[in-house]
Amino acid sequence: MTPTAPAALEHAERLDRAAELVDRLAATLVPEGPVRRTLRGSWLGHPLHPLLTDLPIGFWTSRSLLDLVGGIGARRAATALIGLGVASAVPTVASGLAEFTTLDQPRRRVAVVHLAANAVTALYARSWITRRRGQHGAGARLALFGAGAATVGGYLGGHLAFASTNRDDTAAQVEPGSVVDAE
Repeated sequence: MTPTAPAALEHAERLDRAAELVDRLAATLVPEGPVRRTLRGSWLGHPLHPLLTDLPIGFWTSRSLLDLVGGIGARRAATALIGLGVASAVPTVASGLAEFTTLDQPRRRVAVVHLAANAVTALYARSWITRRRGQHGAGARLALFGAGAATVGGYLGGHLAFASTNRDDTAAQVEPGSVVDAE
């Protein structure tokens, strides 16, 4: 995706119907109240969803390394990492749905595509099942496709978390004489 792709999605009114469906799903699965507030990270002081994404991403990335360099002896560990990633994706999705309820319409459009890309990561669940049946090569291929989908979903999630928050990019610049500048 190009840097302009998320901006184009923000203006894609054809995604509004899907956004309405996701909003209804979120309202049903994560109704207003203490659970939604907890999943949104009110107790943390910032959204919980970006923090939780590190768990499945970390498990699945570690699985990739084991599949590439671990050999036959790493198959059991790779399978376990796939399963841990799938299990940790459940609260991650719940926190994302809770966060969806707070988005304006342009960001909801991006979030719908983010959700769709990440739904494809269900290939990891299929990979786990396939590996448990002893078909590690097929499981590795499924996980590879899941990784591609997660990359697209992560890119869009990064846009939602950072690029579309109207933050002041000058804050990231190094001030002359700062500790970082002194290095």
